[in-house]
Amino acid sequence: MITALSPLDGRYHSKVSELSPYFSEYGLIKHRLMVEISFLMMLSSEKGVEELPAFSDKELKLLEDILKNFDEKEAEKVKKIEATTNHDVKAVEYYLKEKLKKTSLEPHSEFIHFACTSEDINNLSYALMLKGAMENVMLPHLKEMVKKMNALAKKWKTVPMLSLTHGQPATPSTVGKEFLVIAKRLERQLELFKTQEFLGKLNGATGNFNAHLIAYPTVNWMKFSEKFIKNLGLTPNFYTTQIESHDYQSELYDVTTRFNSILIDANRDIWMYISRGLFKQKVVAGEVGSSTMPHKVNPIDFENSEGNLGLANAIFRHLSLTLPHSRMQRDLTDSTVQRNIGVGFGYSLIAYKSTLKGLNKLELNKKFAQEELNKNWALLAEPIQTVMRKHAIPNAYEKLKELTRGREISKESVRVFVETLEIPEEDKKRLLELSPESYVGMAKEM
Repeated sequence: MITALSPLDGRYHSKVSELSPYFSEYGLIKHRLMVEISFLMMLSSEKGVEELPAFSDKELKLLEDILKNFDEKEAEKVKKIEATTNHDVKAVEYYLKEKLKKTSLEPHSEFIHFACTSEDINNLSYALMLKGAMENVMLPHLKEMVKKMNALAKKWKTVPMLSLTHGQPATPSTVGKEFLVIAKRLERQLELFKTQEFLGKLNGATGNFNAHLIAYPTVNWMKFSEKFIKNLGLTPNFYTTQIESHDYQSELYDVTTRFNSILIDANRDIWMYISRGLFKQKVVAGEVGSSTMPHKVNPIDFENSEGNLGLANAIFRHLSLTLPHSRMQRDLTDSTVQRNIGVGFGYSLIAYKSTLKGLNKLELNKKFAQEELNKNWALLAEPIQTVMRKHAIPNAYEKLKELTRGREISKESVRVFVETLEIPEEDKKRLLELSPESYVGMAKEM
């Protein structure tokens, strides 16, 4: 929408639309309705709640169809009720009561939201939203990112490249090895995502089943709560105040922030490799790199990703630090903050897509990589002085420092120096055969 305040709902909407069913206002309302309906269904199956008979198959289908047919138009009806109630969860309760009018379930409509506090519904809704978004949207992109980095590592595993430490020429590596480092860092975070729990609570106004127990003292409410939450696919948290403490959310946002930070590091390195000439980018017909310099093909995908990851991490850090706090048994800080969960994931999703797009446009400039290495024969000072140390030649480091530091070093000058060394012929031969291109250690095997 051209008048949208947030770029997620404007410029970038098409790139994040798959998150809308989870983190939009419609998504939140629908998940609340799902929890309310699921709770009513299970309550009807609890024999200890004698005033609420078990629902028939027809009645269960009626409730299922309410959820199945819930669309944006129906969500607007809930918002209209909220305009009067000034309470979003209560609006869902009234909406559901309205849907049950003139049905066989109308006499039992007071059991909707029975003994619940709003947070019983909200915490379960957010847990379901997060779980659904992670499993169906975010994790596939995270896995694709790791897969792509591993594929590039394999593709370029034998291509030598000049390393830069402190921005200065250093011991060579291979292009594939450097991508493997990124892949392995991301893989470790991906494994943590796979173990992520999504917690939920259903225990009343301050977490003690107070109202539940007064109404039905013989019902095992902890067992009921455990079964209900597990049926939703969530992990029960029995020990809470009015709110579920959100610690699991903090864990999720922390690991997402780390994944994003590693990707920022990768974006910056790849940007530098492009700037250096190690990579070229495939030209896309119709695209413009600069409004005034026609020759430019800018690394915009990696820049776009870096910027969006920064925004995402700012949101996630605030969520992670804020959500575990609540004054006494409840305050509303978390309610306000949680409405921005989708913002963090939205900016992350844009970034993942941008990085993947950029990776698919990379073309390795092998000729440049070779020429860059051949200009830096001084790199062989390290292996030469190491072999000299092996044979106890005094001041090996200092001698190589004198030979190479601040001087132009060529293949010939390295050969002349090695020839003067009093070391076994086998080691001398190995050093004479060495070049910056071949001095890559175990990078290819790794």
